Amino acid sequence: MDQPIPRRMANLSAEGVKAVLELQQKNGRLSLRDLLGWRKFDEIQEVRQSIQLDAHYHSLVFAAEKGLSWPAVAEVGKLTGELLEETQGLPVLQAIRILQEKLTAFRVQLPSFQQAAMYDYFSNTFLKHYWLYQFVLTRERDHNQTFAILEVCAPPRPPPLTEGIDIETWKYQQQLVALCAAEEEKRASVLHIRETLHAERENLLREVYRKVRRQTQSLNTETLISLVNEAIKTQIQSLHDIIQHEIQTTFEILQLKLQKKALVLNPPVPHPPPFTSEEPSICVHGEQENDVIFLEV
Repeated sequence: MDQPIPRRMANLSAEGVKAVLELQQKNGRLSLRDLLGWRKFDEIQEVRQSIQLDAHYHSLVFAAEKGLSWPAVAEVGKLTGELLEETQGLPVLQAIRILQEKLTAFRVQLPSFQQAAMYDYFSNTFLKHYWLYQFVLTRERDHNQTFAILEVCAPPRPPPLTEGIDIETWKYQQQLVALCAAEEEKRASVLHIRETLHAERENLLREVYRKVRRQTQSLNTETLISLVNEAIKTQIQSLHDIIQHEIQTTFEILQLKLQKKALVLNPPVPHPPPFTSEEPSICVHGEQENDVIFLEV
């Protein structure tokens, strides 16, 4: 619930309002709040206080821009606060009478044109929106607010237009890049499989060698032949797997090369197409006897 703010208009001195208006608006409003002796408040939750502070601040800005002396500017701020307090719940006609009385009894002597400017200002601001002020100042707000923290992701900075290319050309380049990347991936897979199978073969051979060493004392011809056959079988199987994979991968690489070749031979037509230097020529031949001119294009 918005809490009432104590009236401390006496704190509005000429030096104080001058210091307020020498600041930027955000800092100036905060300085004015302190000058009035108001407590800190949440600008979103406590709209009543925020609107009252805005009314004070904008009236000071108006008075200063109209060339009023600093004591007169301070009195304008006090007048704003008095109007906000004393007109609550009153009809608009009574609010107009209060404004006229306060301008007549203004504490600083003003020329007639500045008095007229002051009346016009309050007529076009406070009185024009009188019922809105009354609604805010006299009614309690039903707080039903939901707050959420949202992360705002700015779009990536676009590249310079000079680096732009036709969409079909861009797609063509992306296809070439994809084919080249696929080809490199196939070549890398051949090396990976070869290294993996070599490592497995070495492990199997070491296992066979360990078996031979464990059976050195009781090793007979049949056992030795069996171990040798196992080693040979391991070598052959490893070689078979390597060759089979390399054949398959080589075939796939050839397919990729054919696709890349087809792309290179059929590049997209640039848009708009370049102008050629070959233009139709017109040859003119005249015959003097009958004055006939033939055009050959």
